[in-house]
Amino acid sequence: MINKIKGIHLYAFGFLRKMYDWVLSWAHKKHSSAALFVLAFAESSFFPVPPDVLQIALSVSKPKKSFFYAFISSIGSILGGILGYFIGWKLWIVLKGFFFSYIPGFTPHIFEVIKSKYELYNFWVVFTAGFTPIPYKIITISAGLFGVSFGMFFIASAVSRSARFFLVATLLYFFGPKMKEFIDKYFNLLTILFFILFIGGFLVIKYLI
Repeated sequence: MINKIKGIHLYAFGFLRKMYDWVLSWAHKKHSSAALFVLAFAESSFFPVPPDVLQIALSVSKPKKSFFYAFISSIGSILGGILGYFIGWKLWIVLKGFFFSYIPGFTPHIFEVIKSKYELYNFWVVFTAGFTPIPYKIITISAGLFGVSFGMFFIASAVSRSARFFLVATLLYFFGPKMKEFIDKYFNLLTILFFILFIGGFLVIKYLI
């Protein structure tokens, strides 16, 4: 039994290691910036993988372009957030079955919790989700569904998403090579931390926002 668990553990990290190396390889491909834009756009409305993964991989390989990649992530994420808002505003009655069945984190209970938080905090719900590991797509769609002011939503999204990606860019611009060494050395530990933050994001929505 122990050997079986150990085997699953090694397989999981081996798979994630290959994924990390594959993402890093985009730094040397012609359409890497376009891939980053698409990932940032999709993550704000339906895709589960955050754009930070690719942004970091690209910036680690090319630290001098860190702020350019942050700009790409920001624009893609903001526009994707607008799509998410539109899905909640106009398409939710058609698509809610798909989201509740196939997209992690989407449950009727979570939406009821978010609705009550919008009534109290409004701007800060969107801002907090945009800057932290809280699943942003849940906030963009619920904002449209519950009639949050689009102007307020847009400003909160633009400020929080840009701040998040440019903070990452600043760290990578000054410490890119050292951070690559750190990621390579502590990849397994960082993977565990990533999943803890990912799960923690859902818990924040449920209990703290």
